[in-house]
Amino acid sequence: MWKHLVLLLATILGFGASLMMMHRAIGLASPWMGLTLMMCLLGLAKIAEPFYLLEMPWGLRQIRSWESRGVLYRRLAVPQFGGLLRDTPLRHLNSSVYVSGHGRDLAAIIRQVEAAEASHFWAALVLFPHLVLTARSGNWAAVAGLLLVEIAGNAYPIMHLRMVRGRLGRVSRRRAPCVAPPRRAS
Repeated sequence: MWKHLVLLLATILGFGASLMMMHRAIGLASPWMGLTLMMCLLGLAKIAEPFYLLEMPWGLRQIRSWESRGVLYRRLAVPQFGGLLRDTPLRHLNSSVYVSGHGRDLAAIIRQVEAAEASHFWAALVLFPHLVLTARSGNWAAVAGLLLVEIAGNAYPIMHLRMVRGRLGRVSRRRAPCVAPPRRAS
């Protein structure tokens, strides 16, 4: 546990120093600052996992029926995006969300999937104001780049993780032992 704590503190110090230098060099409103903040948040969330797992906001936590049916997600090629993650070295960005090879219980994997989803949600929120500021400045090439990062780096991972979490939730409910309701005395 001490190694994780030292790593977390070193990461916080390193990211803090980097962000201060970036702020001085390019300013807070720069699109590059937005990307740096987003990446720091994703990295810090991953390093902090032994101590704290991020959560989705309460109103967004529940998987909606249209998400679990997957029609829209299939039209948006979210399953193919998941295949890209699974079948390439990108898989190693967060191996804790995969069922195979971990020997962990399903509830723990679902929690890891939700934490990964929450990380991308909060990263999207951090990047969004920089996207708006960049659009207001009229730097359309930077807007296109930030939009691409927002979609491929946050929106698609969120949709994929919600789809996975819905599927794992269904499996978990099927595995749960059926408990008969208590009988009422007549």
